[in-house]
Amino acid sequence: MKSKPTPEIDIGNKIVLTGLHLWLTEAMKNTLTAKAERLFRHESQIVRVRISIDCEHLRTGKEFVASGQIEIHGPDLIATVKSDDAYKAMDELIQKLDRMLRKRSTARLSRRTADDIRSHDEAPEA
Repeated sequence: MKSKPTPEIDIGNKIVLTGLHLWLTEAMKNTLTAKAERLFRHESQIVRVRISIDCEHLRTGKEFVASGQIEIHGPDLIATVKSDDAYKAMDELIQKLDRMLRKRSTARLSRRTADDIRSHDEAPEA
């Protein structure tokens, strides 16, 4: 039995990158796009991924806030990460969104197979 090849997904129009109080460089955009591609492996029904990077100027220095929203069928997934480095904040945000997608997909699978007769053990004999 041959497995179906995974369809190629054009993610060019599905990722929205925004910089607040800073300019996103081409390197930042390329890094975010490359890292966000792994989110589409878990769920093919993703409508859009919105990522915004904000730079807050504090007395002690700069703090970068990375916010992400995955628009998907059902409730959207939203995450926010703060860090003193922009690339670290982006990496932690993608990891957090990835964990949320994996949790969502495994929860849906377990709910779907919870009452399956094949998943129950046989009754012990007395």
